[in-house]
Amino acid sequence: MQNSTKKILAAVVVVALIVFIFMKVTDKKAEEAKAVALSETIKVGVILGFTGPIESLTPAMASSAELAFAEASKSGNLLGGRTIEALRGDSTCTDAAAATAAAERLVNSDNVVAIMGADCSGVTGAIAKNVGAPNGVAMISPSATSPGLTSIEDNGVFFRTAPSDARQGIVLADIVMARGIDTVAVTYTNNDYGKGLADAFSTAYRAVGGSITIEAAHEDGKADYSAEVGALSASGASELVVLGYLDQGGRGIIQSALDSDSFTRFILADGMIGDSLLDVDGGIEGTFGTLPGSESAGAAMFAEVAAAAGLDGSAPYAAQSYDAGALLALAMQAAGSADRAGIVANISNVANAPGEIILPGELAKGLQILADGGQVNYEGATNVEFDAVGDPAGSYKEQEVKGGSFTTIKVH
Repeated sequence: MQNSTKKILAAVVVVALIVFIFMKVTDKKAEEAKAVALSETIKVGVILGFTGPIESLTPAMASSAELAFAEASKSGNLLGGRTIEALRGDSTCTDAAAATAAAERLVNSDNVVAIMGADCSGVTGAIAKNVGAPNGVAMISPSATSPGLTSIEDNGVFFRTAPSDARQGIVLADIVMARGIDTVAVTYTNNDYGKGLADAFSTAYRAVGGSITIEAAHEDGKADYSAEVGALSASGASELVVLGYLDQGGRGIIQSALDSDSFTRFILADGMIGDSLLDVDGGIEGTFGTLPGSESAGAAMFAEVAAAAGLDGSAPYAAQSYDAGALLALAMQAAGSADRAGIVANISNVANAPGEIILPGELAKGLQILADGGQVNYEGATNVEFDAVGDPAGSYKEQEVKGGSFTTIKVH
């Protein structure tokens, strides 16, 4: 009987020892797995036109989004200490096939969990429909403004921090009329962005009593725009509205107009505003137009955050790009993981009320609030607030070339 008891006790001791060792090994593996998970970077795509008709704008846009990613990563608060790695893809701005291929590589090969971008409206729509929606990958564009994107079939994955051109057309028309200009000629780049904006402007301008002598599309990539300018000038208008791209056809139209003394100043929208346009021969002093943006407290804070990082916070779409990056980081935190579906589901939650207002430079604070179970209302640099389809109301700067540089006259 005693021998049996001893054998039972010995067996119990052995079992207990095995369980103890197993638990230790399991705990160690769990700790190792947690350490690996924290060390793994969260991959996010940045798809912009690094080549193409707005290539002079995209470096500041990409760097601004990546600034937000770096701020969230360095805080140590993102999902318990994880970091974001930005992987860039070239949208080309105009080639839908190339843009889609770049997005497919990022989503299917690099396994990005979300996309900051794209930029130009046509390629953005192509990526949303062909890559974002089928894979459930969130996209936040800082600059795609076509009204057509409001009703795109995107399965709820598409958002933008720049407002629709449906509103920009109205704002620009009001500004033109307020300056006493009641007759214009209009030229626009022949794509979704140009056509949508031209339609919005023309409708609004005529509604407030304006007259349009000619509306003519122009193609990008041409070496000579003298024929187009000749037709615009022959229409009898003394003012020309150019709705295109500052590094492509729009610039060509302006240079040809200056060379032929057909027009001396120009009326522009967002795609035409950037420092590279100031280099055209003959100068564009007095030229004016609209650019999404504000001069709110958030905008001022972004300017400071950007300057500290060596960036120009006033660059076109820099603020919208920072906000897009910040929203993706906050949405991950709200979801509790870098899960594609969770990010999509939480973008509006972190962008809209209720919650504590978060501005640029305050991502660490916002991430901590979310980690503690609270709510945030990210207003950022551009007063972000999404409607039911991911569109922001937005505001516009009225800018004019004064003393050789674009200067903000008023915010609308």
